[in-house]
Order: sequence, then C-alpha cells, then structure tokens
Amino acid sequence: MKTLLSFILIIGGFLAFAGESQLQVGDQAKHTTITMLDVSGDKMSLDDVMDEHGLVVIFSSNTCPFVKKWEGRYNGLKQWADEHGVGLVVLNSNYGNRNGVDSYEAMQKHAKENAYNFPYLVDENSLLANAFGGQTTPHVFLFDKDYKLVYKGAIDDNYDDAKNVKKAYLKTAIQSVAEGQTIAEPETKPVGCSIKRKTD
Repeated sequence: MKTLLSFILIIGGFLAFAGESQLQVGDQAKHTTITMLDVSGDKMSLDDVMDEHGLVVIFSSNTCPFVKKWEGRYNGLKQWADEHGVGLVVLNSNYGNRNGVDSYEAMQKHAKENAYNFPYLVDENSLLANAFGGQTTPHVFLFDKDYKLVYKGAIDDNYDDAKNVKKAYLKTAIQSVAEGQTIAEPETKPVGCSIKRKTD
C-alpha cells in the first residue's frame, strides 16, 4: 500500500513534467537574482540565501502528506546546513493551489504553526520549479558555492520514521559539499505530491 500510494502521488509530477528540461547534476542554477515573497513579508532571492559552501533549495507545500511526514526534519536540516556553511530555502511553487491551500496567507499560517526557521518563499508562476525541474513536494536541489547542482532528489530514505533513516541523502551531501568532497550519491528519486505548476 505504501508503494502504491507513493506511485499514485508522484506519477502526476513525472507526467506533468515530461518533455520539459530539467537541471542535471553539474548544471548551473537559474534565476538566482529573482526576488520572491517570504512569509515574513520580505522579498529575497537565492543569492540572498546562498552561503559560503552552497545552497539547498527545497520545493515544498502546505498539505502534501509527504511534506507533512518530512517537514518535522526541515528545521534540523536548516541547523545542519548552517553548521556547514550552506544556505537553505524552501519554495512553494503550487500555482494551481494559490487561491486555496497554498495561498500566501496559508503559507504564513503553516510556517508559524510548524515554527519554520528558514525562508519560505512564493515561487510565483512556478518559475523556479519549471527552470530547475522540480517534480514533487518535497524535492531537494543542492548547489555548491558556484551554483553547480551537486545533488537532487529526496531528503532521506524514510519519510515515515526519522529514527529509522538508513541513508540521510541530503545531510550527507551537505557535509560532502562543505568539505569539498565528491558526493557519493548525487541523485535519488524524489517522492511526494506533484507540483501544481503553471505550465503556460
């Protein structure tokens, strides 16, 4: 049942993105200077969040069951990233839900209820999701200090139980990029709900 649920929720993301370009490991980030509205009311760009060793971008949302399972780890990931000189930002690209569960006001409420300690930005018109090839919520992209993509995929290998994670993909990748090491597993399959993107 768990596998079937995963397949049903992620397949829409892959179909919706079929035929469109996606960033591959080694590619450069796009639209790093575009400013986006944060739940704080401030506007910021990826350039504003980039740190000494790199930047994590997580495509996320408010109501996806997989986000709800993983987002309890977001604040810890932010702390881990800070400790390794890597910035972290979370983007909501769900244009199709912008008048409902992923409205700006809903994002503000969600961030407050979950005590988010990182920027949570509106990716207006799904600009970055389309440019990066974000497929699901969540979907992680890690860039090095030169904005080269060095990891993309899932946060870890167990959305159900943080205590039973065997492979902490993102944390391991953050540590590797901070230490100037090659990332052993630079790409994993994203698991989550399809992004309700703007496609025209």
